[in-house]
Amino acid sequence: MADKEKKVKKKKKEEGDAPAAPAAETRASSKSSSKKAKRSGSNVFSMFSQAQVAEFKEAFQLMDHDKDGIITKPDLRATFDAVGKLSTEKELDEMLNEAPGPLNFTQLLGLFGNRMADSGGTDDDEVVVAAFKSFDDNGSIDSEKFRHALMTWGDKFSAKEVDDAFDAMEIDDNGQIDTQALITLLTAAQEEGEEGGEAA
Repeated sequence: MADKEKKVKKKKKEEGDAPAAPAAETRASSKSSSKKAKRSGSNVFSMFSQAQVAEFKEAFQLMDHDKDGIITKPDLRATFDAVGKLSTEKELDEMLNEAPGPLNFTQLLGLFGNRMADSGGTDDDEVVVAAFKSFDDNGSIDSEKFRHALMTWGDKFSAKEVDDAFDAMEIDDNGQIDTQALITLLTAAQEEGEEGGEAA
C-alpha cells in the first residue's frame, strides 16, 4: 500500500507541475512580444574597434529620430527622407525584418557584424590606406582611372554605385580626388592618428 501511495503522490506532483509549464511559456511569449528590445550578448562589441563602435553609435543616434533607443519604421523613413532617398513600405519592412527583434543599438551592431562576416570581414585601415595610395599620383587620384578600376576589378561596382561613392568625395574641376581627404573619409585610424599627433 505504501508503494501505491508513493506512486499516487508522484503522479499528483507531476500533474501539479504540468500547468506551470504553459504559464512559463506565456511569460516567455509575453516578454518576446513586449516593446522592449532583447539584449544580445556583449560579444558583438568585440567584433569592432572602439572607434568603430563610437561611429556606429553616432549613426544609430542620427537614425533614431524619436530618441527611444529603438529604430522603427518611422525612424528609417525619416532617415531616408533626410538624405533624399525614397523607400517603399516593403523596403523598410525588409530592412527591419533583418533583425531578430526590435532594432536597438546592440541588434544593429549584430547586423553589421553578420554582414561583415558574410562578406569576408573588413580590411584593416593600413590595407585601405595602401589600396588608395596605389592610385595616388602626387597627392591626388585621377577619378576616371579610379572609376574604371572600381568597375573592372575585384568586387565590381555598378555605374550607380560609383556615382554614389563619388558624391561623397571631393573631386576638383580637373577630375582629381584628394588622396588624403579620401583616406580620412574612409578610415577612423587616420583621424585618431592626427589627433594623437596634435597632442604630442
